[in-house]
Amino acid sequence: MSARTRSAGATGGRGQAGHVAAVGHVGAGAVLPPSPEVTRLLDRSDAELAAAATETDPAERFVHAHLAALRAAAAVVALRGRPSTRTRARSVWDMLALVEPDLAAWSGYFASGARVRAAVEAGLEPDVDARRAAELVACAEDFRDEVGLLVDPRAGFARPLAVAPAAS
Repeated sequence: MSARTRSAGATGGRGQAGHVAAVGHVGAGAVLPPSPEVTRLLDRSDAELAAAATETDPAERFVHAHLAALRAAAAVVALRGRPSTRTRARSVWDMLALVEPDLAAWSGYFASGARVRAAVEAGLEPDVDARRAAELVACAEDFRDEVGLLVDPRAGFARPLAVAPAAS
């Protein structure tokens, strides 16, 4: 878990079921909730981060962390709307950079790991050491935090995980 996530307090701005509390101001104190699709994608991202935290195999930790980031990126695309079909954006990483330019650096970072994830999923056993997996997990957590703040700026940082991190 990132230092920012650990320092975030117990609730992290989350509602009762772990969902992001709200999005967009509607009046004095009232806010609109995110769409069910955005909430579903963020929940899936959180589940992948929890799986990455408990996984001991570095290659599998890498896959879970990459999938967590992918789900969070998809939530941003769902929140902001897909870019025009006239663009050349083909992956969620391309779309993310178009719909939320402030996250373009994250987009490039995670896009660079897509081939490794695909190779692990295909059983090709690429060399993923514990340090590389731990770096990706930490980056995916930080990215998920940024996405959470984008979805609900009042929320603070994302969910504290209720699991102990895997030993390296």
